Amino acid sequence: MKKQVQPDNGVIVVRDLVKKFNTQLVLDGISLAAEKGKTTVIIGPSGCGKTVLMKHMIVLERPSSGEVYFKSRRIDDMNERQLEKVRTQYGFLFQGSALFDSLSVYENIIFPIRQHHVITDWKAIDELVKSKLAMVGMDGFQTYYPANLSGGQKKRVALARAIAMNPHVILYDEPTTGLDPIRADIINELILKLQRELEVTSVVVTHDMNSAYKIGDRIIMLHEGKIIADGDAEHIRKHPHPAVQQFIHGRVSEEDLAALRLGGTKFKTQYTPEDFK
Repeated sequence: MKKQVQPDNGVIVVRDLVKKFNTQLVLDGISLAAEKGKTTVIIGPSGCGKTVLMKHMIVLERPSSGEVYFKSRRIDDMNERQLEKVRTQYGFLFQGSALFDSLSVYENIIFPIRQHHVITDWKAIDELVKSKLAMVGMDGFQTYYPANLSGGQKKRVALARAIAMNPHVILYDEPTTGLDPIRADIINELILKLQRELEVTSVVVTHDMNSAYKIGDRIIMLHEGKIIADGDAEHIRKHPHPAVQQFIHGRVSEEDLAALRLGGTKFKTQYTPEDFK
């Protein structure tokens, strides 16, 4: 008998979640709980529904059926006004950082605060920005604009913005994408640091298995809309499901290899200027 996931099992709980886009089934009965103060990593091939699942956790998408809970309170049936207050308890690190190009680093970090509060004590805000940037190793960059930052620096500023309102949960969408291995590991270390020092609950969507193994207290793999593996790094490494092994080792399936090896019409692969005269 399938174990029922109860709303009090985690900070974020999704239960029997189904999501369809027209006739396409993307999520097929997903149930999971993100435990308080832990990092849950969601892995799986492109198009398997990882980011769609994360968007349901903050109700940027609403389920076709099923339920979503935050701190034991159901949120998927809330209206936008009710959700606005709930979302202030979330931080979100977007895949492309999503900094506002026309705003300075300082202005980017206070943007979510200005959306929800009237600022009267600017000295306190200066200290807040300084402390958040210091947490990600970027204090001193307050007056810089995104165009003057490297990809890794943008991610770190975006992370400082994500923690500006002291969230209880941080959602990370492909946080190491586009970074070299050293910069990627800086982001991994920051995720661990924030979990440790702020005691936040984290949910991370990633294709990066080095990152998943390092930061994940729990790793969940999605495949064809379902959870096919759920456990710590050692459990995932040894998981017997062939789709898990194929994904974590980055191997092409025999079916895909067969399609690539099919014969067909042969074309010239090298051209000279005379060919176009």
